[in-house]
Amino acid sequence: MKRENLALIGLTGNIACGKSTIVGILNELGAQVCDADQVTHQLQEPGQPIYKQIVEAFGPAILLQPGGAIDRRKLGALVFQSPAQLRRLETIVHPAVRQMLEAWLQQVAVEGVSPVAVIEAVKLLEAGWRGACQEVWVVTCSQEEQVKRLIKKRGLSEAEAWQRIAAQPTPESRLALADVILDNSGPLLATQQQVEAAWQAFVQAHTP
Repeated sequence: MKRENLALIGLTGNIACGKSTIVGILNELGAQVCDADQVTHQLQEPGQPIYKQIVEAFGPAILLQPGGAIDRRKLGALVFQSPAQLRRLETIVHPAVRQMLEAWLQQVAVEGVSPVAVIEAVKLLEAGWRGACQEVWVVTCSQEEQVKRLIKKRGLSEAEAWQRIAAQPTPESRLALADVILDNSGPLLATQQQVEAAWQAFVQAHTP
């Protein structure tokens, strides 16, 4: 749903391409930002309806302890090796995440703190957000760089890293739908310059 007083950027890209870096820059530039992955984590906490559905779907073995938090690494090992299991998880998660994001957008629109909101989501396009965004920005980097980041920042093995990458949509499928492409393979300064240029163009085109 488009909002007259709020322009929306949909930020996406495959795992470990550096979307969080882009979000940080956009936040400094004045955008209101929301990380769909963080929303997902909140919804998966014990006591949340999604938590119960996930445990029922994938079994108590995915928990750190009985009745405790979901072990994301165990859950990831299950779903990233099976497209059917990944779709099963997304069927549970996506509707609830979208509801939370819609509520957040409504709050941002009412508060009027910024004329631009940004939703960061790996599955932004697959979850049907394209029509709600004024522009879709896609972050890219080399797969070798993705693997390095997954090993360093998430503690995955090389095999686990490649498994996560293989389970995601091809970069080409995202690039075909992109309004802006941001290459985050190089130094931070190069990335920041790309983001600032895209931001200025977006603000001029989509805000009063």
